[in-house]
Amino acid sequence: MVSSEYERRIAARFATFDQDGNGYIDREDFGAAAKAVLAEFGATARSDKGQALYAGAEAFWQGMAGIADRDGDQRITREEFVNGAVKRLRDNPERFAEIARPFLHAALDIADGDGDGRATVEDTVRVLTALGAPVEVARGAAAALDADADGRVGEAEIVPAFARYFTVAE
Repeated sequence: MVSSEYERRIAARFATFDQDGNGYIDREDFGAAAKAVLAEFGATARSDKGQALYAGAEAFWQGMAGIADRDGDQRITREEFVNGAVKRLRDNPERFAEIARPFLHAALDIADGDGDGRATVEDTVRVLTALGAPVEVARGAAAALDADADGRVGEAEIVPAFARYFTVAE
């Protein structure tokens, strides 16, 4: 795939992070994502799981800002996002996975109703829709994550898939 096509796809994924649609990604977008997941599952920000989710969101923001916020203004523009993804992550999705892992781990923990470290496919859909994915897209993604068709999705499946989606042209 040519670089311009890759950049176009990555730019389209920018909207996933720009939760408030103001044209840039900032700390508030990550907080809004955490708040949406908590609301979906009826968890409170003051709970241990809520605190872990907000801490994961902050760690995710710090990692993203370190990679993409080239002018240091604490906002990531679409151009900075594309350049950050293309120049720093295209050949290293594992780095993106490590940046996202604390947030994804905490979101999975909130969605994990029985405490076995995995969420149901339907609860995975709920997380994805809370984060702004259209329901049908979320259903398809959650089903694809359940590679062994046992109806459950774990961190080992979610983290690498998330990293591939944001760093690799598919």
